[in-house]
Amino acid sequence: MTSAQVDTEKAPEEGYERGLNSRQVQMIAIGGAIGVGLFLGAGANIAKAGPSIILMYALAGVIIFFIMRALGELLLYRPVSGSFAEYSREFLGPFFGYFTGWTYWLMWVVTGMAELTAAAIYIHYWFPEIPQWVSALVFLVLLFVANLISVKLFGEIEFWFSMVKVTAIIGMIVIGIGVLTLGFSQAGDTAAVSNLWEFDGFFPKGIGSSLMTLQGVMFAYLAVELVGVTAGESENPEKTLPKAINTLPWRIALFYVGALTVILAVVKWTEFAEGVSPFVEAFAVIGIPAGAGIVNFVVLTAALSSCNSGMYSTGRMLRTLADNGEAPGVFRRLSSTKTPAIGIGVSVIFMGIGVVLNYTVPEKAFGYVTSVATAAGIWTWLMILISHVMYRRKVVAGRLPASSFPAPGGSVCSYIAVAFLLFVTCLIAYDADARVCLYVMAGWAAALGIGWAVLKSRNPEVAERRGEPDPEKLEKIV
Repeated sequence: MTSAQVDTEKAPEEGYERGLNSRQVQMIAIGGAIGVGLFLGAGANIAKAGPSIILMYALAGVIIFFIMRALGELLLYRPVSGSFAEYSREFLGPFFGYFTGWTYWLMWVVTGMAELTAAAIYIHYWFPEIPQWVSALVFLVLLFVANLISVKLFGEIEFWFSMVKVTAIIGMIVIGIGVLTLGFSQAGDTAAVSNLWEFDGFFPKGIGSSLMTLQGVMFAYLAVELVGVTAGESENPEKTLPKAINTLPWRIALFYVGALTVILAVVKWTEFAEGVSPFVEAFAVIGIPAGAGIVNFVVLTAALSSCNSGMYSTGRMLRTLADNGEAPGVFRRLSSTKTPAIGIGVSVIFMGIGVVLNYTVPEKAFGYVTSVATAAGIWTWLMILISHVMYRRKVVAGRLPASSFPAPGGSVCSYIAVAFLLFVTCLIAYDADARVCLYVMAGWAAALGIGWAVLKSRNPEVAERRGEPDPEKLEKIV
């Protein structure tokens, strides 16, 4: 019997098809670390922080690695789909599992709203005669159908979406290095590594201004935890998940730190502004034919990739909630292709409402949507870290088996990451524009609190349910 077969037998109750192979899981992990936050959001961050934005992405990347290693240890202790909610439920209690599951669902729904609208705008670049709502609707339907067909098709689409993003960034880095070393292109006379410090220094607007960009930087890393949602559908999670997580540092070093370092050396930071992609600007300065069109295609791919991932994860999270009596039981049903079709469908309806709403809200409200997604993502990351700390305590006490993929430093790195995320939350509270997301989250928390009270009154057992560890692993405890 193969290890993949053993893994399949360990979670027969979930009913999912373990259809994601190693190649797809690796690319889902890579794609999760490259999003619109890099291709578009980095422009505004560069304008605020100058070259020091490189350091901010590197610092945030270290914290993200701490989070992912904590998640990796939990995943190899008990690989389940909808992992964040399950671990919160097991180690912090049923209410936290309920709250985390619904909050992660919210994160992807609002992200889907933003990405669909963005994708329609990108199509408008080539075909201005096509109404935006038509493009958004077409993408919504196509991705919905793809997610219904099978998890294998989802994995294959995400694989190729990620390939486009990776190829674009590597191409930018190679071309940029060529400009710096060989001096070709229109940027050859002004491109120099000294651009990183010559224009008012590495921190041109002060350290405080640089730190304020951390909230936007963290948005760029949203979805990196998606590899955890795939755990229940990976062919061989004990091999594919550690490999995907351990390659995270070089992905961050290459795609974020490396790409931005090259771009800011080729083009001085003062050339960038909010709403302008640093990749588009760099291609324009270098003078590559059709550069803007190429980058527009890449950013379109990034938006569709994010929306595709959102549909995948929301359906799985709703099923996890329904399994625990925290969402309507209809979300437990799997289609003949073993996908949570009803959960995906309901999520798609909410994403569609977002497309309609984006016609009537001002441009600033579009930013509010992404800030809400960031706040929801920070909550998810905090729950992963705190669950990891609680798990480590039980392992030390001999009450749970040790994971085959322990996080370096035990709980220490998780404590550091928690402190960092709380610091970023304080920065959000300090920023008048971003602060609105905290008000939205307070309203969301109140709504979930009322929902929890209603659930408990109807079914008191809901407040007693905890995620159960694998009995086979518990037998290993001596």
